[in-house]
Amino acid sequence: MAKELNENTGFTISIKTLIAVGFAISTIIGMWFALQADIAEAKELPKPDVTRMEFNMKDVNVRNTIMETRDDVKKIEERMIRIEDKIDDLR
Repeated sequence: MAKELNENTGFTISIKTLIAVGFAISTIIGMWFALQADIAEAKELPKPDVTRMEFNMKDVNVRNTIMETRDDVKKIEERMIRIEDKIDDLR
């Protein structure tokens, strides 16, 4: 049977539960203020500069990687052709 809730309804909470709830709330509030302080500090830090030299070095590195990958793909393609030829010879 369901109990009806009204202004005369009462409930009990132990001291242990109240302390736990208070501790949880204070922990959350502390974390909030710490996060806000970290955000404020991060806003004041200078933005990292990407120099032209660094950009060029990264660009060259990416281009070299692409060229190496292209060469590897060509080698694999040649090997596949040789394997297909061997398979055809076996038939």
